[in-house]
Amino acid sequence: MKDYSAIVNGRVFTGDRILEGKAILIEGKTVVDLVDEDQIPDSARRLNAKGHNVAPGLIDLQIYGGGGYLYAAHPTAEALDHITKALVQSGTTGFMLTLATNTIAVFDQAVEAARHYRHPAFMGLHFEGPYLNPAKRGAHPADLIRKPEPAEIQDMLERADGLVKMMTIAPERFDADGIDVLLRHGVLISAGHSNATYDEAVTGFDRGVSAVTHLFNAMSPLHHRETGLPGATYLHDTACASIIADGIHVDYRALSVSKKLLGERLFLITDAVTATSTGVYTHVLNGDHYTLPDGTLSGSALTLMQAVANCVKFAGIPLDEALRMASLYPARLIGAADLGRIGSGSTANLIIFDSDFQLQQVLLEGVVQSREP
Repeated sequence: MKDYSAIVNGRVFTGDRILEGKAILIEGKTVVDLVDEDQIPDSARRLNAKGHNVAPGLIDLQIYGGGGYLYAAHPTAEALDHITKALVQSGTTGFMLTLATNTIAVFDQAVEAARHYRHPAFMGLHFEGPYLNPAKRGAHPADLIRKPEPAEIQDMLERADGLVKMMTIAPERFDADGIDVLLRHGVLISAGHSNATYDEAVTGFDRGVSAVTHLFNAMSPLHHRETGLPGATYLHDTACASIIADGIHVDYRALSVSKKLLGERLFLITDAVTATSTGVYTHVLNGDHYTLPDGTLSGSALTLMQAVANCVKFAGIPLDEALRMASLYPARLIGAADLGRIGSGSTANLIIFDSDFQLQQVLLEGVVQSREP
């Protein structure tokens, strides 16, 4: 007998439309289709959404930790377990765990700890650095920022053996050979912590840089005589950009303007850290964001669900589009055709939340996840 379950009585955001009166029929880990209730097999387990919103699970391509663990400070399997549990409970069913600029030894430790880690929400590692521009380092330690050397990058990625899925770089510091090393290893390249001019940014995009990390933060400004990396992003045909929708890293009006200009090329990340005094970084919770002890902004305290809510409440972005920014668009960027949507053949990673953006249920590969603290 087939293992069917069904979510009924929900307002379903499929990724391209909003449906009412349809049930989500799931077989094992996969969505079969959206059907009328009378088409649900008698053997199927039913989950009543109670009229709430049902959407694809959220995807965060830049997050540093959770559950009290910053991965760079605790690059262990135990930390991975705590981080993953916390993120899934928050509605993030897919994430790239990120390490900011650090020693090569810590990058290697992070790879080793993750090498045998298997969880359907863990999508690999994102290295934000160390090949950045010191002029736009933000909270990244200047003494650990490195000049990109293709041979060193090649060795690092060979040791990682495919675990590094994404890397943030300053494209103006790279030549074509350095970019080619990343591309040959299948790394998604994002421009960030960069002082690139418009022309340098466009050159990077043309060489294979496909995204921009936390738009506006730690990058050349949009100036009327030199539009820099933001201007190049706006005017490019395909470059995507992540943005931190907490109203602190970026003003909501800048978010709204960017959304109008970039459309489907703008997606959400949290850039979230957790309080720590271990390792290279000391992150101090300052109300609704994190700073270094000297007050430098060092990360957000967002969940991706909160970022979606902020887009709707403060930036005038419709709910269905805000959800796509946190699911469909990042899935599309990384080439995950089975994620970020609800439809035939999609993975049954789903969230159920109410009109106040409070999560009611999280499903990971068709299985309801515990919401216990």
